[in-house]
Amino acid sequence: MVRKFFWLLKKWQFSVLFFSFGIFSVSGQDLEPRAYANVPKDLNVIAAGYVFMNGNVLTDPSLPIADFTLRSHNLAVNYIRTFGMYNKLARVQVALPYSFMDGEVTRTSGDVLTGSRTGFADMKIRVGINLLGSPALDKSEFRSFQQKTILGVSLVTSVPTGRYYDDKQVNIGTNRWGFKPEIGVSKLFRHVYAEAYAGVWFYTDNNDYMGKKLEQKSTYSLQAHASYYFKNQMWLGFNTTWFFGGKTIIDGVADDSQIDNWRVGATFSTPIAKGQSLRFQYHVGAYTNNGLNYYALSAVYQYSFF
Repeated sequence: MVRKFFWLLKKWQFSVLFFSFGIFSVSGQDLEPRAYANVPKDLNVIAAGYVFMNGNVLTDPSLPIADFTLRSHNLAVNYIRTFGMYNKLARVQVALPYSFMDGEVTRTSGDVLTGSRTGFADMKIRVGINLLGSPALDKSEFRSFQQKTILGVSLVTSVPTGRYYDDKQVNIGTNRWGFKPEIGVSKLFRHVYAEAYAGVWFYTDNNDYMGKKLEQKSTYSLQAHASYYFKNQMWLGFNTTWFFGGKTIIDGVADDSQIDNWRVGATFSTPIAKGQSLRFQYHVGAYTNNGLNYYALSAVYQYSFF
């Protein structure tokens, strides 16, 4: 029975076990299982998805606004390519989102202000390599490989491609670069695949924030995922993330914007044809100290090929 399960896992691992990192993410709030999954080299993955978010959420979490409610419809296209590097499995991932946002904020006077934004969000690029437990194998070699513990590292870069207005507080883009080095570990326990990541976001300055300079301290993030695999090739996962820090400084004056947030969610994935799968995810704030209290629903279609 155990051997049969491992054989099934090998058969569909590169079609349903592996998919792109968060199709739309807010700083350290990523919930992205399979970031260091073991798959063959020379694999290509194209994913397209939709994410709906509702609540107190901004694309730039350094700017929490009290009594702010936002509805955000997001579309994104992701591309992933795996390859060998020093006989280790490496991958590059690119995600480009497009957002439709509308919301309202209640002022202290009681007046309600409304507005909307539409445009591209910041592009995300991840480059990673599995240092231990995941050699670069072609498709035929991969079928007979027995996975153990995987240790990987990556660097996520947030490119300021998003639409930005230098005289507005609420924007889709952030008008700055972000860099997140991360380390991750994963292990397969028969039917359960467990993962944990730790990373730190570093930001460049935004020198065009309403005529001022905006700086932000680093944001620390932790993620954990546990997924159960069924015999019919579907899997169900539990996801959680915690992120802390990110205090902002505007023209040298620090404000009360430090983040301490914890989110939980669930992911369901099912194959629909050879090399094709659908993934659904829901996550919500379990604890938040400074805005960013929202829920998110996503649906992603993925196509994998060599």
